[in-house]
Order: sequence, then structure tokens, then C-alpha cells
Amino acid sequence: MTTAPTSPPRLRLGGSPLSVVGRARIYVCGVTPYDVTHLGHAATFVWADAAERVLRRLGVQTEVCRNITDVDDVLFEAASRAGAHYDRFAAVQQFHFERDMDALGVRRPAHEPRAHSFVPQVVELAAALLEADAAYVSQGSVYFRGAAVADRAGLFREDALKLLAANGGRVEDPAKQDPLDQAVWQASAEGEPAWPSPWGPGRPGWHAECTAMALSTYGSALDLHAGGADLRFPHHAYEAAQAEAATGVTPFARAWMHVGTVRINGEKMAKSTGNLVFASDLVSQTNGRVVRTLLLDRPWNTPWDYTPDLLTRAADRLDALHAAAGQPGSGSSAAESAVLAALVDDLDVTRALDIAIEEGGQAARDLVQVLAL
Repeated sequence: MTTAPTSPPRLRLGGSPLSVVGRARIYVCGVTPYDVTHLGHAATFVWADAAERVLRRLGVQTEVCRNITDVDDVLFEAASRAGAHYDRFAAVQQFHFERDMDALGVRRPAHEPRAHSFVPQVVELAAALLEADAAYVSQGSVYFRGAAVADRAGLFREDALKLLAANGGRVEDPAKQDPLDQAVWQASAEGEPAWPSPWGPGRPGWHAECTAMALSTYGSALDLHAGGADLRFPHHAYEAAQAEAATGVTPFARAWMHVGTVRINGEKMAKSTGNLVFASDLVSQTNGRVVRTLLLDRPWNTPWDYTPDLLTRAADRLDALHAAAGQPGSGSSAAESAVLAALVDDLDVTRALDIAIEEGGQAARDLVQVLAL
């Protein structure tokens, strides 16, 4: 009798299997390079890196694209305050970001598109959306028709408008037909960077930048899209809606990874609130692997509050893991399987750590290797 082969394990995210055949196309929403990396940024990139490493452990060929949003209002404003040209200012901030990622063990992506290099692709996107009647021209700008995006995201219109207003959505723009419409191509104000287009000088809209960079890198669809939970709406919702309207291919992303927000005393960590904890400061206090452990030793999609005692706990957990990995012998093959099963089950790093520390040997060494701890 011939025994049927056992199906290889598949990574599950949010309860659904990420079914890929041979190759996984991963897009990670990168930084707007106007400040150094805080813990909230770091959490997104470390978790996306962990997912990519687990996929590779399962034998999947991975390809990661992580963009740089170097055409953006907040970057222009920060550069102006510093008395620097925006692109030079962005280059310096990008250097600091990459140094932080190296310290945290985040692998360099295969593709790292910069928004300013993809302006022609945004113009092409705007033209495709106009041809599909999913956008219109008004006062030198091209607006994507966004009235249906709130419903798609499961939001009431009023809530969607509040989120847009809080995220640079220009809901009061008189050139729009509907406040939920978003600029694919934005006419530049005096003194702002501008590029030529069929509709006059302007610059890409925020959501359109990611749409154009993702489509240019991977074609009409991708397997996993990662980013912070705060980007779920409006950014990711509009990005996906624009891609699907332009290409006719659905879904744009077969799986989403929205990493939980990092907070201080219940308030989201953000520059606007001044409650930032910088990754580089924590690395200097301990090391990058401890900070990586701090970020991974919890559910990836749950918001959480940072307190200094958590860094001490992470150091203790990492020491225990390394001690377990140093135990002689191979340990139990069942333990090795259990560690991998925990990682595959919605990236349950905490359970994988518990098993590896308890069992030791090869199970612990595998976890150290897979998660770069």
C-alpha cells in the first residue's frame, strides 16, 4: 500500500492559511524618512521580517519589497524646518533607519523603491484609473472615487471621514466631488516639489505612491502585505482599491499583516504626541536581539504598552533561550516539531519560546536560527 505524502505545514495569519506555491511576494509599507525609528515603526518591520523568515524555513522562496515614502507632506515640512532640501534630508534619515534595521536583525529587502523614482508610474496609474472611470480630473489634480472604500473597509462614512482627516486626507478640499475621494495626482502648491504630468505640475498622492510601487514591482497582485495597524484605513484600503480598479485583478493582496500598535500609557506612540521610544536608544541599553525579542514575544496583531520592565523581561527570556540552545544533545524531535508548529500557527512566538526554553537542545537552536535571535 502506498502511503499518501504528508502535506507540508503552511503559515497561518489571522486564522487563514497563507497558501503560496514556491514563491511569496511580500510588500512592506516602509518609512517616511523624516525622523529616526521609534518602537512602533520597528515592531512592523521586525514582525514582517519574522514572517518572511518562517516562510523561508517552510521552503518558500520569498521576495520582499519595502518602499520608502520620500515624497510626502510631513517630510517636506520636516526638511523645511531643518533648512534642508527634502531629498537630502530624506537620505540622511534613511541612513539612520537602515542602521536601526541592521541592529534589529531585519534582512535587507530585495526591492526598495523610493517614491520620487516612481513618479512616472503614478502618472500611468492615474491615467489607468481615468480610463476605467474610477477617477476624474479637477483643478489640475486626479482624484480616485473613494465613496465605496469606507464600505469596503467596514466603516461608517462618518468614521471614515474622521480617519481621513487625521491622516492628511484633505476632506475639505473644494476640488473634490466627494470628501472620501483621494488624490492620485495632487496639483502642487507654490514652493512644493512638482513634476510634469498631462494635468499640470504636481506630485503623487500618498496612497497612489504605494499602489504604483507595488504594481511596478510585482505586477497586478501580491501574496502578503504588511504594515502597521494604523495604516489599515485609509492607506491600505485606498491602495488596494486603486490597484484593483486599475488592473481589474482581485484581490490585490491575498493576505494582510496589520501589526499591533505600540503605546505609552494607552496612547499610540507617535511623533505628534511626543511619546516616542527610539529603537536605537533601547539597542544602546542592551542589544538588538533583546529589542527584537521584546517586539516578538507577544501576539503580532495586538496593541500593547511599552514599559521599561518589558525590556528586562526580554533580556531574561533571550538569556534563557540561549542557555537552552547550549544544552548538549539534539533533544526531542517532537519539541522541534512543536516549535515550528507554534510559529506556523499565527506566528505564536511566545509559545515557541516557551517550548524551546523548556525542551532545549535542537528545538532551541532552531528557534534562534529561524527568528535571528
